[in-house]
Amino acid sequence: MNLQEDPHRRYPPLAGEWVLVSPHRAKRPWQGRTEHSTAELGPSYDPSCYLCPGNCRAGGIKNPDYQETFVFLNDFSALLPDVAGGKIDEGGLFRAKSERGICKVVCFSPRHDLTIALMDVSAIRGVVDVWEKEYRLLGEESYINYVQIFKNRGLMMGCSNPHPHGQIWSTETVPELPSKEKEMQGDYLSKKGSCLLCDYLKEEESRGERVVISNDSFTALVPFWAVWPFEVLVLPRRHVSSIAELGDSEKNDLASLIKRLGTRFDNLFFTHFPYSMGLHQKPTEEKVVRIFSEAFGTTVEVELSSLEARDGETGSSSVLGEGNCRLLSSKRIQYRGIFSLREQRGGDGLRSQLLRFF
Repeated sequence: MNLQEDPHRRYPPLAGEWVLVSPHRAKRPWQGRTEHSTAELGPSYDPSCYLCPGNCRAGGIKNPDYQETFVFLNDFSALLPDVAGGKIDEGGLFRAKSERGICKVVCFSPRHDLTIALMDVSAIRGVVDVWEKEYRLLGEESYINYVQIFKNRGLMMGCSNPHPHGQIWSTETVPELPSKEKEMQGDYLSKKGSCLLCDYLKEEESRGERVVISNDSFTALVPFWAVWPFEVLVLPRRHVSSIAELGDSEKNDLASLIKRLGTRFDNLFFTHFPYSMGLHQKPTEEKVVRIFSEAFGTTVEVELSSLEARDGETGSSSVLGEGNCRLLSSKRIQYRGIFSLREQRGGDGLRSQLLRFF
């Protein structure tokens, strides 16, 4: 079997479900809708922006004149802390239950015209520190069992405001995807006696073919089971199960690597490239269960859109983090023709393209 040419299936050990790989379909022509490069980022301060310092947000609250990162409760939260408990089950076909949570917005910078790729590493480190603080703070709430940290970049990825920012959704229920990852990593630990992600990283680093960037603390690679044409998995080189376990130098390395990844994608496509990024880490419900800390490795996943998006094939980071989105094998985001990218599922051709742009 030729993995570069023949249709086949690949098994994602974190998800526990097979995905179809159709590399030959990258050769098909495309005459549908094409998205063009995004416009310039605009001024450093926008008086009409709801997130700029000193401006009033849509809910009427005025932002402080912040100079670094700024965190606030989302004025239009998807989840609320005070929700009447209850559930519905009508014959197993109509089921629903209440869900509590806390949603926050994290403004990465007071500058309206920046992206992660344009921010200083020290400023991104400030964002990482906020992620850690909020993970700890929200996780202390008795009813919060998972803290989901994510960022969308670009209109086509669901970002409603170009000001550099991300979101944090803390939920009463552990979402489907991290719940499955917990199960699969626990199964692997019981069978192999070691961490799934640690073993996977060691194997990928020894092969080298899908590694994009690496530093002392983190490695960014295209996973063998990638379901998005440009998908990057960031893994810590030391076993940690949440961002709260990172040391000072590791936080610096994470900030540096995130900037380098953003820079490469911007340079690769000559635009401020749209993407979704999310942190997968241990649920905060696991406050005393040691086996989960031994099994679970934290990751940063980056799923990227393209300038040629077929059939609206994009999804926000919150959806990707929930694990309720799957890209059908017959639908692909195409890059072929403009940059002569060797593109196929599984990401085997992505690494060589990214290495040229830094």
